[in-house]
Amino acid sequence: MRRAEIRRRVIYVATIILLVVLAFTIDWQQLQQSFFQPDIIKAMFPDVILIGAKNTIIYTTLAFSFGLVLALFLALMKRSTIGPYRWFATGYIELFRGLPALITIILVAFGLPLALGIRIPGGTLGKGTLGLGLVAGAYMAETIRAGIEAVPRGQMEAARSLGMPKSTAMTYIILPQAFRIIIPPLTNELVLLIKDTSLLFVIGTTPLSKELTKFARDFMTSTQNATPLTVVAFMYLLITLPMTFLVQRLERKAGKGR
Repeated sequence: MRRAEIRRRVIYVATIILLVVLAFTIDWQQLQQSFFQPDIIKAMFPDVILIGAKNTIIYTTLAFSFGLVLALFLALMKRSTIGPYRWFATGYIELFRGLPALITIILVAFGLPLALGIRIPGGTLGKGTLGLGLVAGAYMAETIRAGIEAVPRGQMEAARSLGMPKSTAMTYIILPQAFRIIIPPLTNELVLLIKDTSLLFVIGTTPLSKELTKFARDFMTSTQNATPLTVVAFMYLLITLPMTFLVQRLERKAGKGR
């Protein structure tokens, strides 16, 4: 016990010394000029909110909604007793979890339309929603499947013993309990999806369809300064941190209810 206390104090002292050294060695003026230029910050508002943040939320909401519906079907297909359903779901999940999200977006935006001669409706919005949703669906499908399997088997057996059809029992008994279990990992997927919207620059966004990262890249190009990255990082935190705190509260409430 004494040794652990000494080790803890050594770590505290070393951390303080490191912070003091950094405080005296960092060129604070250069840091401010590179990352915190007030005139650039002022020039980014209100468009960084009305265009960048708004579009990021729109892309995320649409892609998450599409991916969640797709994931639910894939999860149920993977648990099906029908072989072709399981094979398709397994192949899809492994394919899109194995491919980088950027490759999927490029294939959806350029590869498939060119090869099949089709036009994806909605322009940037449609391509972004489809590309991100296909990837998110593959990851969330495994999350939903794990949630379903975490529900005690006795729940289904009890419903079946009462004469309830399997599909009805799955819809009204198993899935509500499964989603209650998987709220935290689904929220993690949502946060990851928010950050993945930064990949949409490859599909050629218009001035009014830029998400946060593209918005910052354009400002950096015009100003030759990294301040836009600081502003956009702050905007991402404003979006993601409230969701994280909300999920923590839901988890605590769920824990008390058990």
